[in-house]
Amino acid sequence: MVNIGIIQMSCVAGKQDNINKAVNKIREAAQQGAQIICLQELFASLYFCDTEDYDHFSLAEAIPGATTDLLSNLAAELGVVIIASLFEKRAQGLYHNTTAVIDADGSYLGKYRKMHIPDDPSFYEKFYFTPGDLGYKVFKTKFATFGVLICWDQWYPEAARITALMGAEILFYPTAIGWASSQDEATNNEQYNAWQTIQRSHAIANGVHVVSVNRVGDEQNGNMHFWGGSFVSNPLGSVLYQASHHEEEIKIIEIDTTLTDKYRTHWPFLRDRRIDSYEPINKRFID
Repeated sequence: MVNIGIIQMSCVAGKQDNINKAVNKIREAAQQGAQIICLQELFASLYFCDTEDYDHFSLAEAIPGATTDLLSNLAAELGVVIIASLFEKRAQGLYHNTTAVIDADGSYLGKYRKMHIPDDPSFYEKFYFTPGDLGYKVFKTKFATFGVLICWDQWYPEAARITALMGAEILFYPTAIGWASSQDEATNNEQYNAWQTIQRSHAIANGVHVVSVNRVGDEQNGNMHFWGGSFVSNPLGSVLYQASHHEEEIKIIEIDTTLTDKYRTHWPFLRDRRIDSYEPINKRFID
């Protein structure tokens, strides 16, 4: 059994204010018994990709660097694993959307760079982020072996499958996704349901738990409401917990990673894969 800590929070303009807030919430989650704590995508800032603004590059930092050093000391003090999504400055003019993983003894285990980069109204990530070049990653921590994928990666079953095949017992998805304030409630519900359903399908297809952690609150001058709704799914897609759409939340959810064997035995999707027939998946489109 492992206790997963979800931190769903709103952000403000000041980077240090957000980091301080996250530190306090990590402390609170650890006090409540969390062993692996996941923060939302780009937790140290407002979601700045709504505009193409060169000034926002000043938010980026080296990984490992100042923030991961701070979190490493915190992880060692509290004895918890921390999953922290940050804006990485790799080199001059080269940036990534990256998540660092820190083990319970404070050791920096490595990072995953977001592979799928969106470019949509209010989500102009291609202006800021180079697609990841580290491949898919699995991290062996004190409490569990897990993979990390980031936001837009959520929609791609290939990413979840590969990470699961690499040995992940849990898939974590730090996320920043919201509703335009001009949308009607039916559209909002349809979008959220699609977002949750695709991730629950990754849990089912791969027989692993899925943990998705989203930000909450109004940003972009009130034009975007980040919809929260962070959730945990078991390996057959049952929702073990779902956060609200409007409130900050700290929640500890106990999961049993040994259920992967049970569900994969009774629903043997991995056994029956026809890997000899999957060559066409490497094509962009089949005419």
